[in-house]
Amino acid sequence: MTELASPLTIRRTVAVSSAVTESGFSVEGMRAELAASPNDVHHIHERGSVPVIVAPMLADLGSSIDFGTVVDARLAKRPLDTSINDADLVVALGPGFIAGRDCHAVVETNRGHRLGRVIWEGAAEPDTGTPGLIEGRGAERVLRAPIDGVIQWSAGIGERVSGGSTIGRIVQHDLTETIRAPFDGVLRGAILDRSPVRSGTKIADVDPRIDDRAWREISDKALAVGGGVVEAVAARGPM
Repeated sequence: MTELASPLTIRRTVAVSSAVTESGFSVEGMRAELAASPNDVHHIHERGSVPVIVAPMLADLGSSIDFGTVVDARLAKRPLDTSINDADLVVALGPGFIAGRDCHAVVETNRGHRLGRVIWEGAAEPDTGTPGLIEGRGAERVLRAPIDGVIQWSAGIGERVSGGSTIGRIVQHDLTETIRAPFDGVLRGAILDRSPVRSGTKIADVDPRIDDRAWREISDKALAVGGGVVEAVAARGPM
């Protein structure tokens, strides 16, 4: 897996990108380790772990790694630098990609009965711009930075929060903006403390379900999308 030097991950407790800041991290029994160089990727893989390397673009890895399959899992809602020529099989997640032009296969990421389906011709459903509903809560459960600045949390992932309570703040020089919980729930995800963020960046996710396990478990959506990727790889067979 490739990642940014400063990951923007929200659900850090179930993301292998946390290996960048923790050097090693486990998600439901799957171990991920930070690779210092492309050479380390092979050694980590041989140990049965997922190699995570800081490389914003595939080109940053040079020619030391031979890709049979590339998965664009950035959910950027539009093609960035991914090309159908990047590998024998290129899989892209969500809207913005057209199978057969930008990639070989697209996996549907919109909630509904098509979630996780593999599309070999055409595109996924358009971006709705609204997070899926959880117990009637949609856009309000995803918190975004109100200003540019550095995030400072006073609540941690997995902590129960009350609607209107202060859970953090963003500091920009002499300006401070308070971050408040939108409703009663559990802080399911939060960007890494002390991260610099831009206005509008997703910084946290509050789950209205009072479930003390959900923040430690891979979501149903992630499992469905991941299953779609596996299906696409299996359908193409050995390459």
